[in-house]
Amino acid sequence: MKDQIVEALKRVYDPEIPVDIYELGLIYEIEIHPPNNSVFILMTLTSPNCPAAESIPVDVDREVSLVEGVGDVNVEITFDPPYSQDMMSEVAKLELGFL
Repeated sequence: MKDQIVEALKRVYDPEIPVDIYELGLIYEIEIHPPNNSVFILMTLTSPNCPAAESIPVDVDREVSLVEGVGDVNVEITFDPPYSQDMMSEVAKLELGFL
């Protein structure tokens, strides 16, 4: 199920950056809790003043909720540790021209 959740997260984009939030490194933790497969996602944003701060967590909740078998979804935003470009995957760095 975790693989399907990751695929769902890869459908969510920061509107200002042409890379999905998973490859950007915004997802810190994914927990699946039996017996009803409730999902907890700990994530961050590129900055505390991110203009999409309201919409990205809603998009995450919506996409993960669509995964078959997922129960309740809880998305929590944190800024600890603060986001940095070092958190990006190689795919994201290549897409954004950092490599």
